[in-house]
Amino acid sequence: MTAALDVLVVGAGPTGLALAAQLRAYGAGFRIVDRSLDRVRESRALAIQPRTLEALAGFGVTDELVKRGNPAVQLRMHLPGRVVQMPLFSGELIDTPYPFLLFLSQAETESVLSERLGAKGMMVERGMELVRLEVRGAYVTCRLGRQDRTEETVSARYVVGCDGGHSTVRSEAGIGFQGSAYPQTFLLADLEVDGLEPGAAHTFMTAAGMLFFFPLGAPATWRMLAMRPRGAPDAEVTLELMQEIVDRYTGEGLRLRDPVWMTDFRLHNRGAAHYRAGPFFLAGDAAHIHSPAGAQGMNTGIQDALNLGWKLALVCRGAAPEELLETYETERAPVGRSVLRFTDRAFTIATSRNPAIRLARSQLAPRIAPLALRATGLRRRVFRTVSELDIHYRRSPVSVGSRAFGSGPRAGDRLPDLPRGLQARTAGLGYHLLLTGPPHLWPDQRLAPVIRGRGDLISVHRLGAESPWPGVAQGLVRPDGYLGYVARGAQLEGLCTYLDRWLPA
Repeated sequence: MTAALDVLVVGAGPTGLALAAQLRAYGAGFRIVDRSLDRVRESRALAIQPRTLEALAGFGVTDELVKRGNPAVQLRMHLPGRVVQMPLFSGELIDTPYPFLLFLSQAETESVLSERLGAKGMMVERGMELVRLEVRGAYVTCRLGRQDRTEETVSARYVVGCDGGHSTVRSEAGIGFQGSAYPQTFLLADLEVDGLEPGAAHTFMTAAGMLFFFPLGAPATWRMLAMRPRGAPDAEVTLELMQEIVDRYTGEGLRLRDPVWMTDFRLHNRGAAHYRAGPFFLAGDAAHIHSPAGAQGMNTGIQDALNLGWKLALVCRGAAPEELLETYETERAPVGRSVLRFTDRAFTIATSRNPAIRLARSQLAPRIAPLALRATGLRRRVFRTVSELDIHYRRSPVSVGSRAFGSGPRAGDRLPDLPRGLQARTAGLGYHLLLTGPPHLWPDQRLAPVIRGRGDLISVHRLGAESPWPGVAQGLVRPDGYLGYVARGAQLEGLCTYLDRWLPA
């Protein structure tokens, strides 16, 4: 058996790669394995939300993702005889550097994350499958099998299952996976489409269901998603079948050609009973699978990973108490349940064969939606929910602070990019202490008890009046970009108490 690891990461999709990047950044000893011999070459997940772009910025990959992707900001709703144009996030997301939905193939997302990991001297061990897990004292004995039928046994303090809906880690940990499959079958393809306006997302809303085209750019210009209509042949997915379904849904003369990838699949709505069982953790599709409505799946998985990675790393290096790991499920399980509810409702509306819902979907909703979204408050709530910018951990035990501010983020909220550039300023590793008000209130000697013994994990920023909060305030930004502690005034006793609990000197 090789030397014990801090963490074994099982699964090298976007969730596993994001987790590995964070573990590497904080110096944890880990390995990342995947049963596949190569990363995905198909698009699969195809959109990155603003919050995910924010969360990945600290690892130096967001600029490359944006460079490769397509920040489309318009939706075209195709109705009988007319096309309704609707903005995506336009003008509503003023507190983020990335006020757009980025369309990018999952293959490209994995490529960027893999390249970043490789540049840091870590590689995915492919063709390596988890066979068995057994807890022995303070460590987990992990049996790994290779393609050549040889096996290896490693020991790890923690094992994280990023291994998808059929997670071996979840099974070995004895964690239930509750939910059900939807009855419909869906068709998916990356291909070229003649007759479709470029640079926008398109949806065709009909009584039979909905048809979507999303701009990709690579490996093909378009991603097509459609529900197989009732009565359509249950046959192998071919270009002819896809064309027949498009004609049935649109009747608008669109011509499909040059498919790169085509498949059919069933959707599930399932969630793990727990995100942690002793030394085992679940993230991404291993913890929650659902319909692609709202482009939430991959984004939620990456944010699971970036909530967990720094906590594991700090606990493993002795800089944080074991209790910190308990906050992973406390914070992320409610997010997962919310995503399951949201996607299930959207999916049901989009696919139901109930006559009233079909009428509303094909006739009423397309006409009402543009009018409803003109209401600023409603539009803002919808956009901020889908973009995942309003996710917060205010009820977490790691979120402590005053609620007496007239404005500004609270403990548990993500740090907004207001004033502009604040997120870039706090994108480095570790915690970031934000101090507002006159600089003379924050001399180095007053901060000494805060920094002593933690200097490599806390960066201090004296913001002056350029602050998210009015007046004199202090805020401690966690390594994942959320505020752990917020208080008014210049007294530091509360901050020291917080740090003594969660980041002891």
